[in-house]
Amino acid sequence: MKHTITLLLLVLSNLSVLLAQQNKNQLDKVAYEYAASSLDNFKALLSIPNDAHYPKDIEKNVKWCEEQFGERGFKTERLVTPTVPLLLAEKKQKGAKKTVLIYLQIDGQPVDKTRWFQKSPWQPTLKEKNEAGDWTAIPWEQLQGEINPDWRIFARSASDAKGPVAMFLAALDAAKDQKIQPNYNIKIIMDFEEELGSPHLPPAVEQYRKKLASDMLIIFDGPRHISNQPTLTFGARGIATVTLTVHGPRVPQHSGHYGNYAPNPAVRLAQLIASMKDEVGRVTIPGFYDGIELDEATKKILAQVPDDESQIKAAIGIAETDQVGKNYQEAIQYPSLNVRGMASAWIGGKVRTIVPATATAEIDIRLVPEVDPDRLIQLVADHIKSKGYLLLGREPTEEERLSHARIAFMRSKVSYQAFRTPFDAEVGLWLDRAMHSAFGKTPIKIRNSGGSIPISPFVTTLGIPAVTVPTVNRDNNQHSPNENIRLGNYFEGVRLFLAILGEQL
Repeated sequence: MKHTITLLLLVLSNLSVLLAQQNKNQLDKVAYEYAASSLDNFKALLSIPNDAHYPKDIEKNVKWCEEQFGERGFKTERLVTPTVPLLLAEKKQKGAKKTVLIYLQIDGQPVDKTRWFQKSPWQPTLKEKNEAGDWTAIPWEQLQGEINPDWRIFARSASDAKGPVAMFLAALDAAKDQKIQPNYNIKIIMDFEEELGSPHLPPAVEQYRKKLASDMLIIFDGPRHISNQPTLTFGARGIATVTLTVHGPRVPQHSGHYGNYAPNPAVRLAQLIASMKDEVGRVTIPGFYDGIELDEATKKILAQVPDDESQIKAAIGIAETDQVGKNYQEAIQYPSLNVRGMASAWIGGKVRTIVPATATAEIDIRLVPEVDPDRLIQLVADHIKSKGYLLLGREPTEEERLSHARIAFMRSKVSYQAFRTPFDAEVGLWLDRAMHSAFGKTPIKIRNSGGSIPISPFVTTLGIPAVTVPTVNRDNNQHSPNENIRLGNYFEGVRLFLAILGEQL
């Protein structure tokens, strides 16, 4: 009898596994079909220019999103800000006890059309890699047949972050037709100024906090781990920016007449920036890293991320790394001080023999939860002053020019703080289950990403935990010319979002 019961339990267990696998295979098939059929819709979205510097173009994106979510049974509402609106879409489920807020980014980085290897960044182009390793265009109509997962769609915002938007819409369609009903209410907040630093988001979250009230936040944005394995990210660094200008002569001067006599602001700016870091990339400003301590428990969390340092260096084309941390994961636990652009006088075909009048550096400071952004900015200002500069928040007067040997202008802005959610938070455990349902394995869990997304206003104002669900390929050229998305990632993203819609909370 005991043997019979044991055998019966074994049979039931195997049957359960078999049924689960059959169900997974069926959902895989459904996700593939809906992902494939959604590509024309994705193409339409990518064809709408979305640089937030041009509000008329953003309005077209807002209307597109209103129509798309409205067609899927969502109630949409524009949340007014001083520039372009945020868009809130909401769908309630009968008997739901929890509400999930989903963040989607719609705008994209500016483009330099001359550096795109296609007619236009707003004309989505399907490409495959040839034997020489170059990406060559293939007819869009080939998507009607068998689809190669390594084909890519090239267009601005293909990965950052219209790809996840189209994936989610496809998953919603699949869930409806398969009668998959979430047991939670869904709110979707769409941001059309993320690439501008979401300047109006923090006050908007405060103003509309009742409309945004939720139990947790998930962010459909960002690239997977470099291995392209399923990933969850539990935090992101915040960002502050600094514009630093060093003044020289009132106007550019002839370098023959005044070279060796009029101090060159480009040289002085280079010296000033160089004084902020040592030879291995660590910030030398006293106190910049205060408050950051990686204990053994934290190092253990970081070590479980399967990074291959050689692969990372090869992927971005460097021989050695800065030594802020012992490895990549440790490095992004610290605040950074990055020169994101420099300009002085003219170069190339417009070069001329002059001593420049000014030299400017644009700096970004990536923030972590342990630091006060205003304090870091003040440390940078104090450092500049310690090098003998009169530091102003405006253009110098004539009197100041003639009485101070070194003059600099500094303007700063804190866009948003960092956030971090514990791995064992309810939202993390729920998403982990959905990942298992979608892929049959535990996702790579990253403590926080190196990049920034404007999520901390939601976390601090609404008092909810947040986790990022990245889907796109890391080698997508986001923020750069020839941005792209791998179709295999697009299809798996639809599968994952379908699993999330079906995972019970």
